[in-house]
Amino acid sequence: MTHSSHRLLSVGSLARVEGEGAMHVRIRDGEVESVQLSIYEPPRFFEALLRGRRYHEPVDITARICGICPVAYQMTACQAIEDACAVTVDGQLAALRRLLYCGEWIESHTLHIYLLHAPDFLGLPDALTLARQDRALVERGLRLKQAGNQIMEVLGGRTIHPVNVRLGGFHRLPDRAELARLSALLRTARRDAEETVAWTAGLDFPDLHVRHAALALRRPDAYAIDSGTPTLHGALTAAAGAPLAAFPVAEFEQHVVENQVPHSTALQATADGRRYLTGPLARWRTSADRLPRDLRNLAAVAGIGQSCDNPFRSIVVRAIEVLWAVREAQRILDAYEPPAAPAVPVPPRAGVGHATTEAPRGLLYHRYEIDADGLVAAAQIIPPTSQNQAAIEADLRAFVQERLHLDDEELTRQCEQAIRNYDPCISCATHFLDLTVRKD
Repeated sequence: MTHSSHRLLSVGSLARVEGEGAMHVRIRDGEVESVQLSIYEPPRFFEALLRGRRYHEPVDITARICGICPVAYQMTACQAIEDACAVTVDGQLAALRRLLYCGEWIESHTLHIYLLHAPDFLGLPDALTLARQDRALVERGLRLKQAGNQIMEVLGGRTIHPVNVRLGGFHRLPDRAELARLSALLRTARRDAEETVAWTAGLDFPDLHVRHAALALRRPDAYAIDSGTPTLHGALTAAAGAPLAAFPVAEFEQHVVENQVPHSTALQATADGRRYLTGPLARWRTSADRLPRDLRNLAAVAGIGQSCDNPFRSIVVRAIEVLWAVREAQRILDAYEPPAAPAVPVPPRAGVGHATTEAPRGLLYHRYEIDADGLVAAAQIIPPTSQNQAAIEADLRAFVQERLHLDDEELTRQCEQAIRNYDPCISCATHFLDLTVRKD
């Protein structure tokens, strides 16, 4: 243990997260003085890159923001631009989009659960060590992830950065044989997902309780993934937590405001002036009642109440969402009837369009302004990880303060685990940076 009155916990490069970031925690005289989740990955200027492009191009360009959740960016871009063009995609085409999104939830959540986060709970340094220790466990995770990958490949044309998505629908519809193969995969995936829920429920969870506001989508008829109404909940306490605001997607930027901080190339955000969380715990607080009763019962057995406030238990919520996504994918396949065409026309027109969807890591927002020539005049993208950054820092502060008796090495290790609770995708977060040039 370090007995100095001044301690600095520092990780120059966080492991088992997507992208490049660091952590710095400064402790003085027994109090946490500062916490910084320092995202130093270079900004990528996607909004500026989109300006002047043809209105159909953001669908493919924004997919390059993330190799783990490209579908989230494609679906949100499609819906925002279709909104600007006054086009609604519904029926079986909308169902296929939801199926594609389920595939991404399955593969992304499973990657996080088995390869990125599980080693922390088992006291292991990485997934390779886990595979040597429990080969069958890792094989189950890879098999489950492969089911999600196959959905993305069949509907998206390929697993990473799909090429079959377009405004109005798809370039090509899947054939019956392809869908039959997916159904066969999903039968095995369902068993694997059920076992994943049971396994994650038995993990040993460190004690941490957070009281942030939460922002997620909600639908009256289903668990929100590809659409819904942004719903902001107040900070969770024994007597609070009811929704404070449900607002139209078009008013998103009136509620959510981004700010730049000196130590990060990613912007941070507040919702109605509050620090907040988005992602699995926020979705659970907002829409758990939209899940089938048997899944809610599984969650209760796993210790997940209506308002789970321990971010370490988010791995269980992700496992439940994987099982839900597998079942939802099968439901869509069982009800599928080929539409008349792979896409509906989306002629360009001048307008502004907005859309939100639930990426695996949380709520994602896009806004596009299209001019009369069908060119992108302006674009705004607010990804989940940048929204979560302030909450992660606040949670680390509380986490460290309660564990100052640990030595620096162990406390630093536990801090990294706490960061991985949120499955941060740093490459997504660094999509934009305000730049001011001063000439003296």
